[in-house]
Amino acid sequence: MNETEYLIYLQKEIHTVVAATVDDNGLPVTCAIDMMDADENGLYFLTARGKGFYSRLKKSGYMALTGMKGEDTMSCVAVSVRGRVKELGGALLPRLFEKNPYMLEIYPTTESQRALTVFRLYAGMGEWFDLSKKPIERFSFSFGQAKAKQEEYFITDACTHCRTCESVCPQGCIDFTFKPAVIRQEHCLHCGRCIEVCPQGAVIREESK
Repeated sequence: MNETEYLIYLQKEIHTVVAATVDDNGLPVTCAIDMMDADENGLYFLTARGKGFYSRLKKSGYMALTGMKGEDTMSCVAVSVRGRVKELGGALLPRLFEKNPYMLEIYPTTESQRALTVFRLYAGMGEWFDLSKKPIERFSFSFGQAKAKQEEYFITDACTHCRTCESVCPQGCIDFTFKPAVIRQEHCLHCGRCIEVCPQGAVIREESK
C-alpha cells in the first residue's frame, strides 16, 4: 500500500483511535477520537473548542495516535501515526457529518454543531504493524512534507557469517544469502537480540535513511 492507502485504512477499517497530546507540564494525555475522513492530504477529525484536547492541539500543533483492528493480539493490525495538525474550522463539517452520520446523534442540531471544528493531521510519519502475518509485517511511511525515519538494525561488513544471531531472531528475518547478512526490515520486531549476541559487534542500530 502507499501512504494514502494506509491513512484510508486507518480511517475506514479502524476508525476509532487513541490520540496522544501533551499538557502544559509536558506530560502525555490520551483520548479516544474517530478519524472522520482521509485522503492524499492527510487525516481529518473534529473536536469541540471547549475541550482540553482542542487547547492542547492548538498549543502544540502536534499529535500522535494508534489504532488497532483484530479479534485478538495474533490477528491484530495496528497503524500508528504522528505529525503536525492544523485547524480548518467548520467548512468541512457537512462533509464529515455526511460520511459519519452517527455524529448527528451526538450533535443533533445546527446550533450544537457550532461547538465543533475540524482538524487535519497533514504532515507526519506512520507505521503499519501486522501480527496476523507469519513472519510479522511492518512498514514505515510518511505523508505531507515529512520524511519517514525510524531506528532500525543493520549488519555491517564486520559480519563473518557465524550465524549466532540466527538462533535468537524470533521472526527468522536475517538473510544469510548475502554477505554481510541482511536484516529484512519488513519482518523485524526491533527486539535487539541480534545486537546483544553478535560476537563481532557487526550489528548496529541507526536511523534509516
